[in-house]
Amino acid sequence: MQNDEIKINSLKNSSFNVIPAMDIIGGECVRLSMGDYTTKKIYSSAPEDVAVQFEQYGMNRLHIVDLDGAKMGTPINTEIIERVLKVSNLSIQFGGGVRTISDAESVFSLGASRVIIGSAAVQDPAIISSLIKKYGKNRVILGVDIKDQKIAINGWIDKVDKDIDAFISFFINMGVGQIICTDISKDGMLSGPSFDIYMNLLSAFPFVDIIASGGVRDIKDIKRLKDIGLNGVIVGKALYEKRIDLNDLKSWLQKD
Repeated sequence: MQNDEIKINSLKNSSFNVIPAMDIIGGECVRLSMGDYTTKKIYSSAPEDVAVQFEQYGMNRLHIVDLDGAKMGTPINTEIIERVLKVSNLSIQFGGGVRTISDAESVFSLGASRVIIGSAAVQDPAIISSLIKKYGKNRVILGVDIKDQKIAINGWIDKVDKDIDAFISFFINMGVGQIICTDISKDGMLSGPSFDIYMNLLSAFPFVDIIASGGVRDIKDIKRLKDIGLNGVIVGKALYEKRIDLNDLKSWLQKD
């Protein structure tokens, strides 16, 4: 590990979450490549069964993204929350189409522990402040999706010309304490995470919980993301394509 990674790691706490991703289209568990809906690959028509497996292998948090909701601008597949919670004790963070206070309230009422606000943060920043005041900073996550050095919204279809650091700083000042940052060019590509992006974010925002998303290809990537000081990583295709041995991951999680 390089010296700059050690310096950043010293500023962060030791907690680290490996969070399996569950992208939903039409009630089915799917994965895309770089956010392209035409690349959809279906992995299961019973997402709750997939969730049970993740829990059995030591993961305690689930990242559900309603891809239909992200495109339509309102949550569509919220019943997945109830289906997962009926068979598991996973803590669910839900995103995709959550654009209003009412959307968030609906998601929370179904049992989600956290909501992810991405597009709405760009289009209606006050929603973040309102949700933090009502539910607390631990239940609101800012989604920062990056495409060609710009922030992407509306199911990653549109790009917004905003300075990324200034965008994040604005919401930190508003009270945000958790960020999920996705490099869309890496998402679903199994090409390795954008370590440089995360190193830069850790340097700029050392006291904010930062979760990486996109590109994880093996357990070595997960270990390095922990070592540089991140608070967690979202893992999708590497799990579904069995690039990561779940028994090895479980053993590592138990030691961590």
